[in-house]
Order: sequence, then structure tokens, then C-alpha cells
Amino acid sequence: MKISESLLPEFDQEAGMTKSVLERCPTEKFNFQPHAKSWELAKLATHLANLPTWMLITMKQDVFDLAPPGAPPYKEESAKTTAELVEKFVKNAADARAALVEASNEDFMKEWTMLNGGQKVFSMPKMICVRSFIMNHSVFHRGQLSVYLRMIDVPVPAQYGPSADETGVMPG
Repeated sequence: MKISESLLPEFDQEAGMTKSVLERCPTEKFNFQPHAKSWELAKLATHLANLPTWMLITMKQDVFDLAPPGAPPYKEESAKTTAELVEKFVKNAADARAALVEASNEDFMKEWTMLNGGQKVFSMPKMICVRSFIMNHSVFHRGQLSVYLRMIDVPVPAQYGPSADETGVMPG
């Protein structure tokens, strides 16, 4: 069995839950910031919508520099509306899924390195990066965003079971 085939059901389930959370982010609350050390809702939600792009970065490249010397650093422009946020995520998730489908087992075993300003941040096999740095990272930020929704009185969608705001079938 290809590694990608074992990852796809989980990827699809998580993407469905992420989309349901992003759809609940009200444009008029994009500037909500629960604490001075926290990101504004728009920045957090945009980061979550963009995390699937890291699947392409990881699977198509062996090295990525967040701030390459002599070039502009990696930057995420915050979405301006809920519709833009969801559209961005749907496209990014579809592209990420395609990269997963295309990947061979050998691709997953290759080393991937993140740099910042030419300095090594970490290296790990692409398989570990996909699971921890991309998929688990997305779950973490989706949890944060769910708390933001609760704080602004937006019903939190069901994820791994019913939420206090909903009952019934999980999205995905």
C-alpha cells in the first residue's frame, strides 16, 4: 500500500472539519484578538487556510527557506472575507490532496529541511513533516480557532463528536 493511500482518509476527514470551522468565521469579527499575545482571528484563520500549501512545499521541494537571503520572506496576506478564506482553503486543500496522491513511498522517505535566513531550523523525513508539521499543526490551529469562535458566541461545529452547539453527524 502506498503511504499516501493510508493518509488520504485522515486528510479528507480533517479537511472537512477545517472547512466547517473556517465557514463559521464572521468577516465582521476578523479583528477579534483574545489576548495581546494572540493573533487576530483573520490571521489565525488565514494561516489555517494556507497550511495545506505546505504539503506542496514539502513534497515538491527538499529545502525551503522562510526568509531566503536577498529575497522576500514567506508571507501570508490575511483574507478579507469569510468567502475568500473558505475559497482559499478549498483550493489549497485540493492542491495538497493532489500532491499526496502523486507522492511515492520513496518521496515520503526523503529528508526535508526548513531554513530561516539560510540557517537550518530543522530537518526530518517528509513523512514526519506531513504528519506533524502539516496535519497535526492544522488540527492544533483549528482547535485554537474553535476557541475564538466560542469567545465571540459563534456556534462551534461538530468535529470529533457533537459540540455543545450542535448534535448529529460530524462534518467531512
